[in-house]
Amino acid sequence: MGLRTKKSDGHKPVGSTAGTGDWAVELRGVRRQYGRGASAVHALRGIDLALARGSFTAVMGPSGSGKSTFLQCAAGLDQPSSGSVRLGGTEITGMSENKLTALRRSRLGFVFQAFNLLPSLTVEQNVLLPMRLAGARPDRRHAADVLAQVGLGDKGKRRPGQLSGGQQQRVAIARALVTRPDVVFADEPTGALDTTTAAEILGLLRNAVDGLGATVVMVTHDPAAAAYADRVLFLADGEIAGTLPRASAAQIAARMTTLTAPSFAEAATAA
Repeated sequence: MGLRTKKSDGHKPVGSTAGTGDWAVELRGVRRQYGRGASAVHALRGIDLALARGSFTAVMGPSGSGKSTFLQCAAGLDQPSSGSVRLGGTEITGMSENKLTALRRSRLGFVFQAFNLLPSLTVEQNVLLPMRLAGARPDRRHAADVLAQVGLGDKGKRRPGQLSGGQQQRVAIARALVTRPDVVFADEPTGALDTTTAAEILGLLRNAVDGLGATVVMVTHDPAAAAYADRVLFLADGEIAGTLPRASAAQIAARMTTLTAPSFAEAATAA
């Protein structure tokens, strides 16, 4: 099973008796609070989970449930208020920003809704960018192989503006995979795409897991997207509200209807 979770009680996540190196992502008692006193917002209220290498996890929840904060803390883009985060067996909690930046460049991949490609660079240059930023020698042959895997083997010399939205997201996936990262974090990767193109992109992420052994953690609001994952993690009010193993879009949508969570603004007002 790719995911072991339980509400935080200060112990290791359920099922994590194996060494920490066996997990791609591990969160222990992770809490994230914004502000203090009566206006404090508790975005994450104690998350304990471990995600296996080579797994595809979708993260869902109502608006204000903590999805974005979860991804940011898990990816080292934000520091939890308490608790610890490990990526590929490496403890990143309290790591300096310089070390975190180096880790993100060499060991993590990111796919965003907005593609985040540099328009002045060619497709090949965009894909090679993580290698250059990490100080590694750009491997053009490997970049060409990754572009071929996402169906863009003949587009390396093009610029992003010459590609469709779906093609640009394929470039973003190739860029995320080129460093052979421990984890690929995807934040609403199909949010700007039509249904057919979205299915193609999700199929690529699924193939990255099945064919390349990648680990994917994807935040999405779309049950159809979540249905591509091995398991769906549901968040509500900053806590894990449940999980579903590989399920249909209808089953996932049905579970979503049972969740309620106030928005962060509502939570602050209520406090």
